[in-house]
Amino acid sequence: MPDNPHICTHAGPRIRSGWRMFVFFSAALLLTGLVSMLFADLLWRTGWSISRTVLLALFVILFLLSAIGCMHGVFGFIIRIFGTRRRITALKEYRSHKIAGVSTAIIFPIYNEDSTRVYEGIRATYESLERTGELEHFDFYILSDSTNPDRWVEEERRWCDLVRELDALGKIYYRRRLFNEARKSGNVRDFLNTWGRRYRYFVCCDADSVMSGETLTDLVKLMETHPTVGLIQTVPSLVNAESLFGRIQQFANRLYAPVFIAGLNYWAQNLGNYWGHNAIIRTEPFMQFCDLPQLPGRKPFGGQILSHDFVEAALMLRENWEVWMAYDLEGSYEEAPQALIENAQRERRWCQGNMQHNLVLFARGLRGASRVHLLLGIFGYVAGPLWLAFLVAFDWIYWYQRYTGLSDLTVQSFNPYLANWSGTQHALLVFVICMIIIMLPKFLSLVDLLLDLPRRRQFGGMVRATAGVIGETIFSTLHAPLLMLWHTRFVATNLAGISVGWNTQRRTADGTDWLYALNRHWGHTLIGMVWGWLMWKLEPSMFWWFIPVLAGMALSIPLSVLTSRRSLGAWAKSLGLFRTPEETKPPLELVSLRARMKIHELTESGAPTYSHAGLAASVLDPYVNAIHVTLLREKQMNPDYAEQLNRLGAGTEAVRELGERLLAQGPDKLKPAERLQIMADQSVMVWLHRQAWLRPEEKLAPWWKAMIREFSRQEN
Repeated sequence: MPDNPHICTHAGPRIRSGWRMFVFFSAALLLTGLVSMLFADLLWRTGWSISRTVLLALFVILFLLSAIGCMHGVFGFIIRIFGTRRRITALKEYRSHKIAGVSTAIIFPIYNEDSTRVYEGIRATYESLERTGELEHFDFYILSDSTNPDRWVEEERRWCDLVRELDALGKIYYRRRLFNEARKSGNVRDFLNTWGRRYRYFVCCDADSVMSGETLTDLVKLMETHPTVGLIQTVPSLVNAESLFGRIQQFANRLYAPVFIAGLNYWAQNLGNYWGHNAIIRTEPFMQFCDLPQLPGRKPFGGQILSHDFVEAALMLRENWEVWMAYDLEGSYEEAPQALIENAQRERRWCQGNMQHNLVLFARGLRGASRVHLLLGIFGYVAGPLWLAFLVAFDWIYWYQRYTGLSDLTVQSFNPYLANWSGTQHALLVFVICMIIIMLPKFLSLVDLLLDLPRRRQFGGMVRATAGVIGETIFSTLHAPLLMLWHTRFVATNLAGISVGWNTQRRTADGTDWLYALNRHWGHTLIGMVWGWLMWKLEPSMFWWFIPVLAGMALSIPLSVLTSRRSLGAWAKSLGLFRTPEETKPPLELVSLRARMKIHELTESGAPTYSHAGLAASVLDPYVNAIHVTLLREKQMNPDYAEQLNRLGAGTEAVRELGERLLAQGPDKLKPAERLQIMADQSVMVWLHRQAWLRPEEKLAPWWKAMIREFSRQEN
């Protein structure tokens, strides 16, 4: 009898998964081999050289990555047409399973987020669960790592309002850490160490996640009916985009993802992956096996793992727990950046995290599928500099051949069918094949939509969907060179030892300012114009071949600004372009979220803003002060929190002295860490509330006098 009972239960599925991986990747390798031979033949005709060897090696790698993407589309299309039982939702009947006695925590790790959006997303999810009648089996946790005092106070106030409005005392909890060590993964680990053993499962959400109650209960039922499964990842749909960029990304996600993810599930099966949010996780094995190691060496490669999700899935699989992707479960939603630059900022953080996986890739005990997931994640960013190197190598070869006078056709093709073809015709054939490989998944997604009448109507019909694909393809063609340059820069800075900061993602549809775009894109524009000028001087006919690459660079500033505009997004929506099912027939969760966000926008748009408004409210407003102090008192009952306060060096007398400085000099005279230190001491916050209202004005800083007058005016 084996020590681990999961080994026996997994043996059959893993053998089938092995064959599926072999068939899938063999198809990609075979296609790559055939086209690479065709490209090698083209290079051979003009005389072999070291630079051509480099060009061929780069072509093989880049084409293989494209072929793998194409195979995801092909296999996924076949599965969606003919169906398959090898998916987690079809293995067993699960919907009739009862979840009585099963406890699940739904956690929302946040970091200096827009608290209005976070809490309204929680409200929509909470009310959806309430409609299922299964709310009693779920608890909600807001896990704050916010370092901005204004955000901290706003989170507490909105938490109290939400609990009161939903009558959810004891169902929705709020916790803020003093030290945000290990970022999101450390936040989740801190929650599990404190409350994890109360719950059989936990659902990890992102700050902008919304999930339907039916989907959440289905996930719990799936876990209950599959006791060997450790994690189930849903495929979140992008929603609520308002800018043109956001709508294009949202459309591409909803149209292409079903086919692509079905292909991914074909070979991954129960050896799937984790994307960090909108997934249900079995608590006990996650706590036992998924504690992330500190990578050796210095940042950016060493230290805490940033892209923790891939590694956590790999650790779960290493211990013989299954990881599935429930790609056919609807009701899982998230939002995305609304502009090119904000999207690139997120990409930079992900790039560093994925590059760290180089050190994880060869860890002992990992399954082969996990190594494939990690490797594909790495090449998702390395492909950018490889593509740039390919283009530069091609230009070098063309320049060298042009200015050395070498013949364009030195030998015959070793393919008899191409013997009478010119080099230009041969090159055109390779180019057309590459374009087919890139475009085929999009075409198959349209065919898949054509065969599904209800879904076709949700996208506005085939004419609008086809127009959307054409528009998305044009935009992607212009966007791809910018991603190439960004990814090259990100990889280069990582290799140079430069780490990224942990910045809040800008989730806005207000649009990118022209000066901001100029500051971020001037380098792209310069590269595009200089490169284009050199190509024109070298050979005008080659210049036109490079237009798709050069145009995206040269037009990067207007492209970034215009696609970030709400007005253009609204215009596209009025034409029915880039429509998605969540727009045509929006679920109740999103209808509720959008309505309440609109109310907030109307009621809060004219409200004045002040520096350090959160600090002022926590001291002067009796209601806010009471909430803040009550939560601090509850924390101080926890020995771990008291130890954290000691780490701050926060003796009450020392903090009281900081409070005196705050009253006499104002918040601008204190460091951010000192302001946070004051706000973390409940006795000092009580004392500050009394002193601010009772002290004579001449003993208070001018900032406090202005704040007191403002609060008095609001009360009246």
